[in-house]
Amino acid sequence: MVIAPAFGRAGEGLTFDGLYKSFGVRGLEFSERLLALRGKPVSIDGYMAPPLKAESRFFVLTREPVALCPFCQSDAEWPDDILVIYLKGVAPMVSAGEKVRVEGWLEVGSWTDPETGFVSQIRIVDAAFRRA
Repeated sequence: MVIAPAFGRAGEGLTFDGLYKSFGVRGLEFSERLLALRGKPVSIDGYMAPPLKAESRFFVLTREPVALCPFCQSDAEWPDDILVIYLKGVAPMVSAGEKVRVEGWLEVGSWTDPETGFVSQIRIVDAAFRRA
């Protein structure tokens, strides 16, 4: 069942293991493959972190299901293997335990959402998702 309209092409498949090449004194370094896919259509499977509200234009995709809303718990440990997903339109969210496949355009680099103030390093924009 498609939840939001897909853009018609799944693009290159991403995995959470392939996002970064290393973690060192300079922090996380993006992988060459991730950088090569910047601006291109991609797809990835993962889990929605509990959303701020039942219907939204964005959500956080994680490798494994998480029980707590990362935005609501100031002392919660934020997973380092996440992607921010910006949807084409408002869509109902699914249960945190259900795997989803996301398709959209990959953006890489620090960006601050002007509406929420949320800072992200890796995003998929103009995205659609469906249950995997």
